[in-house]
Amino acid sequence: MKDFFQRFKKYSHASYRVLLFLVAVAIIANLMPRERKFSYQFGKGEPWRYEVLIAPFDFRVYKTSEELELEQDSILKNFRPYFLYDSTVVVSAKQAFLKSYESKLPSYKAKYRFLKRRYKKQLNADRIKELADTIFLDVFAKGIVAVPDEYLESKSELELMLVKGNLAEPYLSSEFFTLRSAYQFATKEFAKGLALSTNDFKGVEQFVSELYLNEVLEPNVNIDNIRTDAEKANVLENMSLTNGIVLAGQRVVEKGEIIDESALKKLDSYKKEYESRVGTLSQHNIILGGHVLVTLMFLTGLFLFLYFYRKDVFINLSYITFLLLILCMIISLAFIAHRIPEIPIWVMPFTILPLIVRTFMDSRLGFFIYVTAILLASFFSNNSFEFIFLQIPAGIAAIFSLYKMARRAQIVRSSIFIFLTYSIFYTGLHLIREGDIQTIDYQGFLYFAINGLLIFAVYPMIYIFEKLFGFLSDVTLVELSDTNHPLLRMMAENAPGTFQHSIQVGNLAQEVAYKIDANPLLVRAGAMYHDIGKTATPVYFTENQTTGINPHDNMDFEDSAKLVIDHIEGGVKIARKHKLPEKIIDFISTHQGTTKTKYFYNSFINKYPDKDVVDKNFTYPGPTPFTKETAILMMADSIEAASRSLKEYSDKSIDKLVENIVNTQIKEGQFYNAPITFREITTAKQVFKQKLRNIYHARVSYPKVKKR
Repeated sequence: MKDFFQRFKKYSHASYRVLLFLVAVAIIANLMPRERKFSYQFGKGEPWRYEVLIAPFDFRVYKTSEELELEQDSILKNFRPYFLYDSTVVVSAKQAFLKSYESKLPSYKAKYRFLKRRYKKQLNADRIKELADTIFLDVFAKGIVAVPDEYLESKSELELMLVKGNLAEPYLSSEFFTLRSAYQFATKEFAKGLALSTNDFKGVEQFVSELYLNEVLEPNVNIDNIRTDAEKANVLENMSLTNGIVLAGQRVVEKGEIIDESALKKLDSYKKEYESRVGTLSQHNIILGGHVLVTLMFLTGLFLFLYFYRKDVFINLSYITFLLLILCMIISLAFIAHRIPEIPIWVMPFTILPLIVRTFMDSRLGFFIYVTAILLASFFSNNSFEFIFLQIPAGIAAIFSLYKMARRAQIVRSSIFIFLTYSIFYTGLHLIREGDIQTIDYQGFLYFAINGLLIFAVYPMIYIFEKLFGFLSDVTLVELSDTNHPLLRMMAENAPGTFQHSIQVGNLAQEVAYKIDANPLLVRAGAMYHDIGKTATPVYFTENQTTGINPHDNMDFEDSAKLVIDHIEGGVKIARKHKLPEKIIDFISTHQGTTKTKYFYNSFINKYPDKDVVDKNFTYPGPTPFTKETAILMMADSIEAASRSLKEYSDKSIDKLVENIVNTQIKEGQFYNAPITFREITTAKQVFKQKLRNIYHARVSYPKVKKR
């Protein structure tokens, strides 16, 4: 049983890796489309590169989107909307008029004398009620139509279907009154009926205008939106989507034939019919099996690439989980575009994959996994060649445009470069196929612009992945290196000497990192925090002793050494308390490696030559540096501290100091676990020497003014 658990522990990590890849294969394969993939690639203006294509079955030739759009516009242009005739409006309008008239009649009689005259044995005031019955009946019998603006704009004279009861008859809108013409007709008829002579016609006209007929007149022929929309939908639904048929055994296209508009329609129709002919469960399972095989081969290639060329990523389960997760996310974007026709696949920001991988790892790995993702996502595109042709250059542009993501402006630059790359290659491909710039579909540029804007999602995604997997981006490193960080402000206040030492160490280490292809932002951030443990007892460290009093003078050498050594463990505790990233904590724990506190160690031996020295009491706990950056920091830390004790700053003394310190560290095996070469160490020495010469160069003494 014990052997079993030991074997399980030994192979568990390898099993986890394989399991992660198999889970990714299952997820991606299940997302893949179940339609059969058309095996030919073609485009308008290109020659047919394959053998003669004979139709294996009957299929209809579908109209192009442009043809369907034109036909739809024609149908809608000639469509006659449905209007309802309301016979009840005349009653309500007449009642409203009479009510208003009777309320104002006393004032009318006082103002207009002709209302008191008799007309056919009746007062003119009563004559108005008679006229109202006749005029309102005439107006509303003909009908007052209300035509919506959308129909007025499309044509000068609207043809409509008028529904009366169960009968719908065609009419022209000119056959009805409008509110304006109805008002004019009614006022004219009232004036005619009331005019007793030419002498008082003007007074009658003034009176009729004060009846305010426009307030009671309202349309009684109104559009029936429900029936209109239903009829319109029915007409469009019955619109033919095809304009021909190709029979089984009939030639579709000849070998070498240039694909024109007619051939393109046939090929597109054949492709659509071919990919839709999957109905049985067994066929679905066969296609799924094919996707499993293809996906398995692609991810096996990624597995082997990591194993042979990126061992550091391969052995880290967090890295593998991250890579497979973001790969599945990119395939999911293609899946969404495939399932929702309203979302074009070109708006999906596939280039966020190389941007994010480049941020946490490197360009080569970012490009490799991006190509893998694009090849898999091409199954969701109607034209795989065009999809791959545009996506690969966009991915390259994304990688080249984002060397180090330390500022927001770099995301803006990447977004612009990606948009321009898409647009240029899209235009070039169209010119190759069509030979005419005027036929280009400018909507594609809109999709690319949306794609470029979605690139800004990289910023929050980087933050999320940092928290999920404990990664460290350049953006975070810049934030940690800011001297206004609360922890660095505390160091500046409590241990100002240590703070200045950390800044100088960061300057030295960063220059070396630039020269030997290490991460300069990481080594600088690590340098800023490597001595954070000294803030707990700053007075026990020489750089913070400003009063000339050294507490170590009254302490045993072992106690002094222990107190100095404890700044490593104390620094790790402070860093974890303030939630610093583990990569920064690595600089704290490794910057002294397993070296000795030479001052106290040598002092003990000199004072007690006859005593056996316990090396453990004077040795830092380690571990030794295990990355190139932590190795650089160890060298920079020791060299900067020792340089302050030089009695003279000559080229010879500086060279000797650097050589002695670095060679001693090599001799003690401090860089045994770090992936740094002798050539890089030699380069680092040269950088340290040059920087120290620049820092401690001789300055010209200013002459004093002599008294005359």
